[in-house]
Order: sequence, then C-alpha cells, then structure tokens
Amino acid sequence: MPVTPRPDPIAGWPLLLAAVLLNIMLVLPLWLRFGDVGGRWIALEAWWLPVLFAWLTAHWTPHAARAGVALLLVLAVAAGLGDAATHQILGRSLNLYFDLPALVSVHHLLVGNLGQVLAVMILVVTALLLLGILALVFRGLRPVPLGGSAAVPALVIGTLAAVLTALEVAGERVVPVARTPVVDTLAFQSRQIRETHHARRQFETAVVDGARPARALPGLAGRDVYLVFVESYGVSLTDDPRFSGPVLPRLEAMAPRLEAAGLHAVTGRLDAPILGGQSWLAHASMLSGVWIDNALWYRLMLELGLPTLVDDFKATGHETMTVMPAITMPWPEGRAYGFDHIFAAADLDYAGPPLNWVTMPDQFTLHRFNALRAQVSAPLFAQVALVSSHAPWTPILPLIEDWEQVGDGRIFAPWGEAGPSPETLWQDMERVRDYFARSVDYSLHVSLDWALQFLEDDTLLILLGDHQAAPLIIGEDASPAVPVHLISRDPALLQPFRERGFVPGLIPPKPGQAAGMDAFRHWLHADFGPG
Repeated sequence: MPVTPRPDPIAGWPLLLAAVLLNIMLVLPLWLRFGDVGGRWIALEAWWLPVLFAWLTAHWTPHAARAGVALLLVLAVAAGLGDAATHQILGRSLNLYFDLPALVSVHHLLVGNLGQVLAVMILVVTALLLLGILALVFRGLRPVPLGGSAAVPALVIGTLAAVLTALEVAGERVVPVARTPVVDTLAFQSRQIRETHHARRQFETAVVDGARPARALPGLAGRDVYLVFVESYGVSLTDDPRFSGPVLPRLEAMAPRLEAAGLHAVTGRLDAPILGGQSWLAHASMLSGVWIDNALWYRLMLELGLPTLVDDFKATGHETMTVMPAITMPWPEGRAYGFDHIFAAADLDYAGPPLNWVTMPDQFTLHRFNALRAQVSAPLFAQVALVSSHAPWTPILPLIEDWEQVGDGRIFAPWGEAGPSPETLWQDMERVRDYFARSVDYSLHVSLDWALQFLEDDTLLILLGDHQAAPLIIGEDASPAVPVHLISRDPALLQPFRERGFVPGLIPPKPGQAAGMDAFRHWLHADFGPG
C-alpha cells in the first residue's frame, strides 16, 4: 500500500519558487518576440501546474504525467523561441509544417560559417541544454505534499491562475499583463499545421489549373538575358537614411557612366516573397510566375514540374545556365528547373580564400561568368546569384579595377583575414548595419562596373535584390520590396518596363504599391511573347 507523504511545513515555499522560475522560462520567448517585458510578465500555466501536481500527491504519483507535461512545456518554449528567432530573421511566424524540414539547412549554414566540428558542438550543446531544462521542469513539477504556512497561499494562487487561464482561453483577459503562452503556442502551431495542410491541397490544385505553359519569347530571340540577384539588396538601402549613405551615391555616380557608355537603365520595385533569407524562394517566384513564400510551396513547385522562365527561354532557342556560388551541397533543384549548365561553388574553380560564410567574392563570380558565357555559342539565359552581401558582412572588399587581374581568385588572399571577425562585429548592431550597407555597395559597384565593361549590344541585364535584410537589421515595418534595374544598349527592350512605372536611371521610384516578383514572368510573356 502506498504511503502518503507527511506534509512538509516548508514545502509551499519551494513550490512558489518553482512557479517563479517556470514563469520566467515561459514568458522569455514572449519578451524576445515582442520586446515588451512590462506588458507580458505573468505566464498563468506556471502558477497552477506546480500546484496541481503537488495536490495530486495525496491521490496519485503521476510520474508519466509529469514527464509528459514537462516535455510539452519544453516543446512550447522551444517553439516560442523558434518563433521569436524566425520573426527576427525572416519577418514571419514559425510554421512547424514547413520549417521543421529546414533545420537541415540551418545545420548546413552552421557548417558553412563555423565548420563541421563547431557546428556539431553547437547542436550537441543545444540538445544537452534542452534535456537539462526538461529535467529541471520535471523536478519543478515534483509531487511535494502541501503544508505549512505557504500551503493556503499556494492553493489560492493556483486556483486563481487556473480560473484566469480558463477565461483567457475563452477570450476574456482579466489581467492585462497575464498570458497563457503554452496554450497559445500549442494552439497556434496546431492551427497552422491544419491550415497549412489544407492550403497545400489548394496550392496543388491552383498551380496545376493556373500554371502558364512554357511560351516562347520572340521579342527576346537571339538576345542574351541575364537575371542577376544581389544578396540582401532591398529598398531600405535606398529609402532608409541609416543604410543609403554608401548606396545612393554609388547609384547616382554609376548612372551617367552607364549612359556615357551607351547603356540605358530603368529601375522599379518588386515585392519579394520573403525577408532576411531563403533566397531560393525569391528565385523561384521570379522564374515560375507563382508566389513562392515557403519551403513547402517551393518543393511542390519543383515536384509538380511547373513551367518557368527556363522553359520559356528554351522554347525561344536559348541555352540556359545558373551560376550559384553559395551552393556547396548537392543541389538537385538545378536539374529540376531544367538548366542546361549548372555551376555551383565547386564548379567555379575559385582558388582564393573563403570570406567567412561567403564562398567567393562577387567580382570573381562575374569574372568567371564571362568565361563560362564564352563557352556557349547560342543565345543564353543565365541566372546568377551573387553572395558577397550575405551576412556576416565582413570583410568589405574593394573593386579590382583591372578585371583581368582577378584570375582564379588568388588576388583576394589579402582579404581572407581582413576586417573584424564576425564575433567582434556583431557585438555592435549599429556597426553591423554600417557593414551591411557597405557590403551591398560593394556588390552593386562590382555588378554595375561589370555591366559597364562587358555587357554586349544584344543583352538585357535584370539586376535586382533577392530580398530585404532581416527585420533584426532593417526594422520591423520595412517594405518587402527590392530594387530592380534593367540595363541594355537597346532602349526598345526597356520601353515596356517604363510603361509599367519603371523610371530612367538607377534610383528606384518613390515608395508605393509594388507588384510581386511572381508578376515578372507574366510581364515577359505579355511584352515579348507572340503578338
């Protein structure tokens, strides 16, 4: 027969201490997500769960229940922290339906930045930390018999917290600073999983029924078309005084140089489907003409074999190429798109130093692209994804004035250890923002100088950002738009874009409603397709 433990006259005080610690753990994700410590400082579940398990002691020893609830609490905290991080980095909420598979990409990013050993160490430490928290929560829910002077206050507080939780779930917030983070997080993620699963079915039906077939673009027949993405180049670099210092003068200085060389330019804005990262979703939206704003839609787009600009240009008589210096792992997506020529980092024969996460400087990428282009006799449609302006934005390189000196990249050796380390730089966010702007300025300087010197008479260059930087850098309410520059020696190629609101030069038009990146393929069909 189980023996009921005798009440401990001081048991209530450790119970209240456990509630306080649990409360801090549960509201921490809310503080990180909303930045409002004063407005959210009571987690109601922290005040009735320990009391409930203490009360159950007299009737049942619920070890399995304790373990289950402890695991649920830790998962809710982990999801809350993930939501805060996702919001700061990508400007949206965590969605477990399609974000859990992306953990593999996070591991690859850690390996790329820190190396295999440090990446594994971080994952091991994270796992041990979560297990340690789980053990502490399990202990905090231990069945301690109530007794002594703290018993009555503990029961009163626990009962009141349970009542407030029920009211909160029913939509009545009695205490403004109180929340139910565990209930809210689990309910939100459960709802997202159901809604995303339903949206998946709708997406599959919609894209199959509404997908445009491959269509030749006779207005671009015989002409090279280059789609060049500049990493993290958003309109904050031209609209926000915190970032425009290096970039606006660069654009203003390069525009007359292009014009003097016989190059015409128009500039507009397009809304990117994402913020802060996942550049491949922007690439997919531009290529497919479908709004792709999450990894699931991206995977479905490729699995369904939706036609893209790659197919359109093949139908026009072009060979197709993609140059992806950031790709260091197997990339089956390139084959799924149907590119004739795929050049990832290992295929570009770069002999210089890596620059933190950046595998090679943009000037080398474009210099190497010149040589790759020379190997193709047919008109070429090429996608090039530059990478120098990717975080951590150190070091900042200069332009090598003589492009022939770029060679195999060994000329960049002096910058392998230049500039502050990422660990040093990221201790000062204002300095990070300065380096971010200067990094994008470098990419634009290189790209525009390359266009100035190497763009052929029959070429259309589409130079644009892939997405804005993370909200952590540019702020919570920044536009999702990116500048889009179209450059050619033939002004007739640019006229359709002027009619769509693009303005002459390299400075984007005033902020306003912008079309999404998914509109671009449809524009090419309308403006350069069969009459």
